[in-house]
Amino acid sequence: MQTKFIFVTGGVMSGLGKGVVSSSISKLLQLSNQKVSCVKIDPYLNYDAGTMNPIAHGEVFVTEDGGECDMDMGNYERFLNQNIPKSHNITTAQIYSSVIDAERKGEYLGACVQIIPHVTDEIKNRIRIIAEEESLDILIVECGGTVGDIESLPFLEALRQIRVEEGSENVIFVHVTLAPSLDVVGEQKTKPTQHSVQELRRIGIQPDVLCVRCSSTLQEKTRKKISMFTNVTEKDVFSCHDVQSIFMVPQILFEQGLVDLIFKKFSKVGYVDASENWDKWNNIVNSMESSGDPINIAMVGKYVTLADSYVSVNHALKHAGASINRPVKIDWIDSETLNGNIETLKKYNGILVPGGFGTRGSEGIIETANFARERNIPYLGICFGFQLAAVSFARNVCNLTDSNSTEIENETKNPIIDLLPEQDNVTDLGGSLRLGANQIEIQENSMAHKIYNSNIISKRHRHRYEFNKKYLESFDKNGMIFSGESDDGRRMEVLEIPSHKFFLGVQFHPEFNSRPGFPEESFKAFISAAGTN
Repeated sequence: MQTKFIFVTGGVMSGLGKGVVSSSISKLLQLSNQKVSCVKIDPYLNYDAGTMNPIAHGEVFVTEDGGECDMDMGNYERFLNQNIPKSHNITTAQIYSSVIDAERKGEYLGACVQIIPHVTDEIKNRIRIIAEEESLDILIVECGGTVGDIESLPFLEALRQIRVEEGSENVIFVHVTLAPSLDVVGEQKTKPTQHSVQELRRIGIQPDVLCVRCSSTLQEKTRKKISMFTNVTEKDVFSCHDVQSIFMVPQILFEQGLVDLIFKKFSKVGYVDASENWDKWNNIVNSMESSGDPINIAMVGKYVTLADSYVSVNHALKHAGASINRPVKIDWIDSETLNGNIETLKKYNGILVPGGFGTRGSEGIIETANFARERNIPYLGICFGFQLAAVSFARNVCNLTDSNSTEIENETKNPIIDLLPEQDNVTDLGGSLRLGANQIEIQENSMAHKIYNSNIISKRHRHRYEFNKKYLESFDKNGMIFSGESDDGRRMEVLEIPSHKFFLGVQFHPEFNSRPGFPEESFKAFISAAGTN
């Protein structure tokens, strides 16, 4: 069977929700027993997302095979409940690097290398390889950026060419756009959508489907007007209005007939009864809206001005709350603001410190870990939160008052956290961290073993510094144990305080493994502890 393609583009402005629409379409098709996957195209010139500021771009999502990718890759994994490899995140830099390497090797036989056909051929080749190697029924490709951006043009041209080469019966273009409602006028405006589609058509792409973002359900008169001015039939204009949870979007698209449209367009014989699949999915979605007493969590971090900086952590907390039928209320607290204000944390049921890098705000995090330890408040530290919890314990319990991480203070007398040995000669920052999934051995009769119920787990990493093993004996003697290790005992992965209600630090990033209906174990244990009096 020939793989079918659905290309998702966006107009008007960024942040409309192309990733959620792409994820929702893929979920709809998965629930209809189709083998699907997603690809994210990012037109920026960064080779990957690894060196990008999370406050500007959102979190860096780490794949199982060690890719530092756009946060939409996390959406794909959470919706589909399947791992997405790093090859599914395509950037301009990757494409141009491949083309230039090929030119230097003489693979173009003396040709003048150009955007068309050489760059566009490389884009098409990468998309087709994914479809063929994974034997997909349908591949959803999200083109990042906004129609009209210079950076996106080669990618849109490549997608246009695929429709010509594969045949229009094998390709669907979905365009995500906006119908804003002005409070003064009180009606949904169609001009942004009209202009966006005109721009798309100007470069040779006529959309088959419009997914129109709006604050409330798209009005019938608005749908008719959009249809008239965009050359898209009314039944193919879909309302993507605001809902309580992004996981409800597949249902609203299904109710408007999107699956029927896709199957008709692709000439697929009617899909099998997928009601059992839908029941399971809807049970998961409904569980996310818990009605119990909220569990109040303080998330103390460095990038809290943008919630998307920690989007996977936010989701993981909510997955965990749903599993015990308790809503989780998250307050994002800038660690820089806690100096002298640490007592504000006493009102929370639990404290979580997510990943991060650098000096800024580190003292606030060290103080936070100590406060949680002294007040017996459940604490979960992830990566940077693991490292600085160790520094905090060294200073306040082991009496090593001048302890620190060499990332923060290079000449510290007690380097509790130090550079990974293999990083000594690394000069490039991009793609040089310890990345991806690694096996971790869990010590029996530990809290970590109770949490994971296994001697071996596999978790994703993204770090350059690690715990200095020469301090192990001092920590153990003073009541903090390291219950998880990797690389034949060379690296400490999990710390805990057995006498504490719940004090756990992990060097890995458990949030990337959490899915709706399948909460990551350490998050579930943390929220369960925070939810008990």
